[in-house]
Amino acid sequence: MNLRDLVYGLYARRVEGRLDHDQVPKHIGVILDGNRRWAKASGGSAVEGHQAGADKISELLGWCSETDVEVVTLWLLSTDNFDRPEAELIPLLGIIENTVRQLASDGRWRVHHVGTLDLLPARTQTVLKEAQEATEGIDGIIVNVAVGYGGRQEIADAVRSLLLEHSARGTTFEELAEVVSTDLISEHLYTRGQPDPDLVIRTSGEQRLSGFMLWQSAHSEYYFCEVFWPAFRKVDFLRALRDYAARHRRYGA
Repeated sequence: MNLRDLVYGLYARRVEGRLDHDQVPKHIGVILDGNRRWAKASGGSAVEGHQAGADKISELLGWCSETDVEVVTLWLLSTDNFDRPEAELIPLLGIIENTVRQLASDGRWRVHHVGTLDLLPARTQTVLKEAQEATEGIDGIIVNVAVGYGGRQEIADAVRSLLLEHSARGTTFEELAEVVSTDLISEHLYTRGQPDPDLVIRTSGEQRLSGFMLWQSAHSEYYFCEVFWPAFRKVDFLRALRDYAARHRRYGA
């Protein structure tokens, strides 16, 4: 261990020691950004960057487990990402599939897919379904894997699901107009039954949501971190929690 690692370890323990676990967010959303830029800066390929980003996920979940977080949403593939060249997209889908398999086989996490399955290749769909079914009974952190996810698409899918459900019941449009509400729409989101994210973390220095959990993040706190996702460290995570705990959430009051 060199001097830099020693100083870093001491600082991380100091930050963790001062963390109030009563103020830890129960649901954290993470926009895993900067894989390709990290790879470019390191002289590697985009695929190597995506793999390094995938390898970081298990560390993050371990930190979340240590700090009593209950739900983590990981944005692994957006609907916009389908526009990327096949030479990058196909290996990326393979990395995501392997990552989801590893999460399911770990035995500590309850994997839940959020996104539009129809947009994904059949093999990816199968991996996501099998992981969700295999971990359904696990009493651990819920890990939402956002694959083929877009915030606007989620809201559109929720409204479509609501309309189809009430159509099957024979509800008229007039009757539906009388009862439709934000709570009713929330019941049809990909994350129905889960708490909304208290904290959304985005790495790489970008300060925008890019469509991540548009509906659920109405009252979320945001933390934008300068480091690229593969370089995200435990101390960066703890700083995000410390920053969150220092804020006063008013919910519009």
